[in-house]
Amino acid sequence: MARIAGVNIPTNKRVIIALTYIHGIGRTTAVQITDKLGIDHTKRVQDLSDEEVLRIRETIDADYTVEGDLRRNTAMNIKRLMDLRSYRGLRHRNQLPVRGQRTHTNARTRKGKAKPIAGKKK
Repeated sequence: MARIAGVNIPTNKRVIIALTYIHGIGRTTAVQITDKLGIDHTKRVQDLSDEEVLRIRETIDADYTVEGDLRRNTAMNIKRLMDLRSYRGLRHRNQLPVRGQRTHTNARTRKGKAKPIAGKKK
């Protein structure tokens, strides 16, 4: 089992799909990495040599922000908005949708389970 950026990537999947298990690497970035290193797209992780795995690991460490660093960076950006008391920061603090979605109906993922209000009947 190959370990890249602190993540055990599955061995029986193609390299491009397996790289997407790393937080911060999607399909496009995985294709860019394999093209840059000259690795075949159809190759499976179990068929990679140790040298190829090492080259992938070094490329990701050098050129991309992934996993813990990326999560920390995102959390710090949200915390900065909240400290500034910007509109977006207030929406984050109140656990409401941040990007202008309606909240009269929907938004249940963000708001949580519906709470009944006593005496509200039409």
